[in-house]
Amino acid sequence: MKIAQIAPLYESVPPHAYGGTERVVSYLTEELVRQGHEVTLFASGDSSTRARLVPGCRRSLRLDAGCLDPLAHHLLMLENVFQRASSFDVVHFHVDYLHFPFARRARIPHVATLHGRLDLPELRPLFDEYREMPLVSISDAQRRPLAAANWMATVHHGLPAERFRFHPDGGDYLAFLGRISPEKRVDRAIAIARAAGLPLRIAAKVDRADREYFENVIEPLLEQPGIEYLGEIGDEQKSEFLGNARALLFPIDWPEPFGLVMIEAMACGTPVVAWRNGSVPEVVDEGVTGFIVQSRDEAVAAVRRAGSLDRARCREVFEERFTAQRMARDYLRLYERLAEPVPEVSAV
Repeated sequence: MKIAQIAPLYESVPPHAYGGTERVVSYLTEELVRQGHEVTLFASGDSSTRARLVPGCRRSLRLDAGCLDPLAHHLLMLENVFQRASSFDVVHFHVDYLHFPFARRARIPHVATLHGRLDLPELRPLFDEYREMPLVSISDAQRRPLAAANWMATVHHGLPAERFRFHPDGGDYLAFLGRISPEKRVDRAIAIARAAGLPLRIAAKVDRADREYFENVIEPLLEQPGIEYLGEIGDEQKSEFLGNARALLFPIDWPEPFGLVMIEAMACGTPVVAWRNGSVPEVVDEGVTGFIVQSRDEAVAAVRRAGSLDRARCREVFEERFTAQRMARDYLRLYERLAEPVPEVSAV
C-alpha cells in the first residue's frame, strides 16, 4: 500500500529524548516499510526514517528557539499533505484534530489516531461538529469521554521487540521515567520510594509550562536521601535504566491515554506499579506484569512484592501484546477497510 504518516512537528521522528507520539509514529512507519509498504512520512526535517521524508519544518519545533508560531508550520504541512493526498491509498494523521477542516472537503481515505486526553470540555462540541471523522483510540479508556465519535478501532501502541533488551535480574532501585508535571505525580513516586526504603531514580523532562511546578514543588523533594534526578534521557539509555530497576513507578493522577513507558518497562522484564487511572487496567496484567494500586500503602506493598513476579513472563507478555509488528498489523487491517472503493449507488 501507499501510506502517508502525518506526524506532529514538535519533536523529530523518532524524538532525540522524550516524546511519545512521535516515537510511536516512528515505530509504525519503520515497521510498515519493513513489511514492504511504500510509506511517506511528513515530519520535521531532522527526522530519521527509511520511508520517504517530506519535511514540514527544518528541525523539531521544541528545539527551535526561533520558532514563535508552531501552528503556522503545521498548517503549511497539512496544505502540502492534501495537495499530494490523491497519490496515497490512505493518509494517517497523528496531529489531533488540526486536519479536520481539510479532510471534510477532500474525498480521500484517511484516519486519525488521537494520542492525547479527550476529557476536556472544549472537545465535545468540536467532535460533534466533525462527527464523520474516522478515528482510532490508543485505549478503550481514552475514548469514553467522546463515546459517540466515529471510532474505527482501538490500537494499543507497540515497540520494536529488539529495541529493549531483556534484563532477567533487575536491581534494587525504583524507576520513574517520563515527564515532570502535576498529573504524572513524581511527588507520589518519591513518597512511595521513601516509605518502601528503596532508592528512586528519576529520568524525566521538564516542559516550559511545568518549570514553575518543578522548581517550587519537586526540586525541594529531590534533596531527600535516596532520590536521584537524572534529567531527560533518550532511547539509548532507557533499556539499562528500566531493565536494572526492581519496578517502574507509574503513579499517575489523570486519565492516561496509554502510557508508553509501561510497555517499555515490560520489554525489559521490569514489572510496573501503576495507579488505577486511564489505560492502566488495559495495559498491566495484575499479578503478572505488575500491580494496579489506588493508595500509597498499596503501592509500597506492591513494590515489596515486585521481586516475586516472573521477569521472563513480563517480557513474554510484551512480545504477545505490545510489539510494533502487532501494531502495524492492526493498522493495516484498518487501512485496507478504508481503502476499499465505496460502491456507487445506481439511479432508480
